[in-house]
Amino acid sequence: MITCYLRYVIDPYKLTEFETYAQLWIPLVNKLGGTHHGYFMPHEGANNIAVALFSFPNLAAYEAYRVKMAQDPECLEAFKYSEETRCIISYERSFMKPVFK
Repeated sequence: MITCYLRYVIDPYKLTEFETYAQLWIPLVNKLGGTHHGYFMPHEGANNIAVALFSFPNLAAYEAYRVKMAQDPECLEAFKYSEETRCIISYERSFMKPVFK
């Protein structure tokens, strides 16, 4: 299993817009073969950092998701929403392997 860790720098004056964006993506990732673990919004500390976590069985499954995502009308609409609202300033994507006992 791999988990995609997305760290967002967001506009702190557009938290509502970013939360709407997050709610769009959770079912889309699940629909396209991933398991979304949620978005984590600023609460204490930095007011412009948010995180998302979602997993796939392996990197090949994630790459297949990326191909499907680029062609999915709902995904394209979610990207369009973020561009129109400009709620995301930047993001970083990392892949991690969970450790379970």
